[in-house]
Amino acid sequence: MRSVSSLALLALAGVTLGACAVGPDYVAPASPVSGAFIGAGAVAQRAAPAAIIDQAAWWKGFNDPVLDGLVERALAQNLDLAQATARVTQVRAGLSAATAALLPSGGVQASAARVHVSTQTPTGRLLSATPGFDRDGQLYEANVTGGWEIDVFGGLRRDREAAVADYQAARVGVAAARLSVAAQTADTYLVIRGLQARLAIARGQVETQTRLVGIVRLQQSRQVASELQLRQAEGALAQTRAQVPVLEEGLEAAMNALDVLLGAQPGATRAELAAAAPVPRAPAITEAAGPADLIRRRPDLAVAEWRLRASSAAIGSAISEYYPKFSLTGLVGTATTASGTAFESPANQLQGVLGLRWRLFDFGWVHAQIKAAKGRNAESLAAYQQSVLRATADVEDAFSSLVKREDEARILVGGEQSLSQARASSELAYKAGAVSLIEVLDADARLLAARDARAQADTEAARAAVRSFRALGGGWSAAQG
Repeated sequence: MRSVSSLALLALAGVTLGACAVGPDYVAPASPVSGAFIGAGAVAQRAAPAAIIDQAAWWKGFNDPVLDGLVERALAQNLDLAQATARVTQVRAGLSAATAALLPSGGVQASAARVHVSTQTPTGRLLSATPGFDRDGQLYEANVTGGWEIDVFGGLRRDREAAVADYQAARVGVAAARLSVAAQTADTYLVIRGLQARLAIARGQVETQTRLVGIVRLQQSRQVASELQLRQAEGALAQTRAQVPVLEEGLEAAMNALDVLLGAQPGATRAELAAAAPVPRAPAITEAAGPADLIRRRPDLAVAEWRLRASSAAIGSAISEYYPKFSLTGLVGTATTASGTAFESPANQLQGVLGLRWRLFDFGWVHAQIKAAKGRNAESLAAYQQSVLRATADVEDAFSSLVKREDEARILVGGEQSLSQARASSELAYKAGAVSLIEVLDADARLLAARDARAQADTEAARAAVRSFRALGGGWSAAQG
């Protein structure tokens, strides 16, 4: 019993010595950004609807029930999001294993054996020469065992610290995946509405030019217009018609992409989105405190920092291999050759062992592992800082695109009105013989280009708003992580 008490005291001393773990403690890196966003002022001055209430459900600011339903379905059914959620379960298991490694382990062993010894082996020949030797025998044994690796220098605690960081990264990764899925769904929906608007413009222009071809054909039959004018009108019509299948191809691809985001077979939402609808107007953006604020607002940056934490803890885990590892194991049980004497005093057995493992002649390998861990940590730090800079650039790019595209759309509205009037005037003048057909066709081409450009500008402005919300973190904060 005295030896067991000594082992217990040694274990307690090991725990006391292990209050501090080897290796560096994590220190949050300095932010590589500061100040305010360059484009924040211009975004704040936009003529947009009232600010949306729930930043976490930013897509509702577009005031489009169809978009709301699609995003909610994507968040419930998207398979990339399902994978991110499944990874949390896997990483949680790793955390449980790292936690269990710090705790004592135990088990129960029991066996009952009957033996008929061979007399042809060296041992059998020796035993058979012993008076009263019995070739048949029994052995009954039952033990309770326990073991504990005493984490004197903190290697196991560093392993658990890394496992906690990996788990937190996986959890926040789900939030990052949700933001990405919502943004991709909204963006794809806006692309669909934009292509539908452009298709409507192109088809409307086809109808207008078809009527013009009919007029020219009638005039040519009456020898008022020449064959050249008819062929020019027909060629212009063909050029406009050729745009329709290209836009239809893009629309079909966008609808297929939306179905995949919804976790559905391509074609599942065709009927639902068959009816064209206007591109929803981009909502106001009010929460853009500054680049440094992104660190607590963007889940992908939180993931990068948790990975940095894990790489820092891995350095301590590698350094701990320089030091000896102590383990304590024990056994309490009974062993007997007669089942009736089990658990009687003569059959009881007790064992306690203090183990030592030390890579005393393998320090070259340990040093290499430490260098590799420090290299991974430096890489993670650079990746984190680069992610912050890219996140800031994402916001600036999205803000600039939003403001400039809205400016473009406003300018094109006036230009479209003027070109529409010019086109109507040119057709009247052509019918009166005051201008040539070329001027009418030129007015058609200019009007089509202006309308198409405006539709694209409206779409890109709305998409830039989606990118802005995504770049700003979509209402997520580190406190939710």
